[in-house]
Amino acid sequence: MRRAEFIAIWFVFALALAALWPLAHTAPHTPPAKAGSVEWWEGLWAPQNTSLVKLPLSPLEQRFARQFPGQIGRFTDGRREWIVRVMDKPTRMLHPASDCFRGMGYTVDPPRVRSDGKGEHWRCFTATRKDTSGAKLKVCERIFDARGKQWTDASSWYWSALMAKATQASGPWWAVTQVERGE
Repeated sequence: MRRAEFIAIWFVFALALAALWPLAHTAPHTPPAKAGSVEWWEGLWAPQNTSLVKLPLSPLEQRFARQFPGQIGRFTDGRREWIVRVMDKPTRMLHPASDCFRGMGYTVDPPRVRSDGKGEHWRCFTATRKDTSGAKLKVCERIFDARGKQWTDASSWYWSALMAKATQASGPWWAVTQVERGE
């Protein structure tokens, strides 16, 4: 075997290994330590001076939650709804809310990143129902940890969390999606 062939084989092997490496980190695992109590969702994300009511998960959300490596909760203040996911390990099961809304029959405007008065960055878009109702929703989402790091998209969070895991830093991470009726 010539040297060029040997290098080419090793190059292909290295590419295959790099492509499969993330799959080794998606196995099911135990949820965050506080998942058994209401404390897993309190404090870091909940809007101040707002009375929240915990909502039951829909049957579809329940099926997804059985496979999700963390906890999922839905909450409302009567005007807005929040979907909160808490993960203690990186997972490819966290994906953009725009994907979910497209799958539910909405047209999604291009997302924009916005900052609120507290310096929190949110990825926001308008979702419009494709049916005759034309109902509009304003959807904003963010991912963050207790150390103050924040992300506005699942892909950048995933790779950052995966690299942090390699350096012994870890979650939990909160992914918060806020939905309210648009005009």
